[in-house]
Amino acid sequence: MKWLLTRLLAGLAAVAVVVVGAGALLAHQFSGEPEPWASSQGADAAWVGSWEDTGALERVLGTGGVDTVYVYAGDIDAEGAVERVEDTGALLSWLEEEYPDVRALAWLRHVESGSSLVRDRLDGEAREALAPAVAEVAADGFAGAHLEIRPVTVNDPSVPTLMSMVREELGEDQVLSVQSHHVELVPGGRVPSFVMEREEKYWSKGYLARVAEHADEVVLPGVGAGMPGESLYGGFVVRQVTEAVTALRGRGDVAVRFGLPTHGGGAWAPEDSEESVATALAAVRLGVTRAEPPEGMTVGVAFYLGDEATEKDVAAYTAGWLPS
Repeated sequence: MKWLLTRLLAGLAAVAVVVVGAGALLAHQFSGEPEPWASSQGADAAWVGSWEDTGALERVLGTGGVDTVYVYAGDIDAEGAVERVEDTGALLSWLEEEYPDVRALAWLRHVESGSSLVRDRLDGEAREALAPAVAEVAADGFAGAHLEIRPVTVNDPSVPTLMSMVREELGEDQVLSVQSHHVELVPGGRVPSFVMEREEKYWSKGYLARVAEHADEVVLPGVGAGMPGESLYGGFVVRQVTEAVTALRGRGDVAVRFGLPTHGGGAWAPEDSEESVATALAAVRLGVTRAEPPEGMTVGVAFYLGDEATEKDVAAYTAGWLPS
């Protein structure tokens, strides 16, 4: 019995050493100085969940760095039908009048709990119904569509297929944007998380590239990292930038954005006190510096806005990301 206990303790100690070592390597990512050119290209974005109060949105758009707004336009059910949100026209009219150079994409969501290795997120009939429905919503005064479908298990063929179908329905003149999962920090790193949480939190670089093949824009979440402490969260974001840019390097014309933790919790994103706008922006700049995106690739950030986005958030964005 003593030998079993000894081996068990030795095994736990070995795991602890690996975890500590991995943490140290991740924290080390959040070090160094970014290059001056690693800053806003004037192509940032904001998710907007409410259009009744445009105060927070106006604060963000007033910076001049945001050119795209993802307007919450509806929910997608398991059969591929879209339940439209009413009165999106009010916000579109306001944007057209006040910020004519800002484009609005129809943000359509399909969010469930759990994901499966054997069941597609959206079956064939659902895809056949959804693709033209997305184009129909986008044609209602939007410049295109932004799809948020999660969780989706790596190698699920339904979402890459759906993206191809939506691209065909939209045509080449409208923008197709997709929200990604986090990218796994190391190959195979998604597996323990999947086993523990019973749903996919990370995508491999290969699957990200597959989903994004027909997209004009890809947005990675900047929240819900689950990293304790500023340095680990910062290192996580740096790694997200370098891995995503690597995965999409062959798509020189794509825009890649990284979410900022300006959400305040609630319906759109989880709240985590360790995640701050200043840390995220510093990490994105470090990641861009190291990744050196190819010519033509746009790298930006995106606000989780809703009716949030405080003056402090906007000040951090202005100071930490916009060119001086």
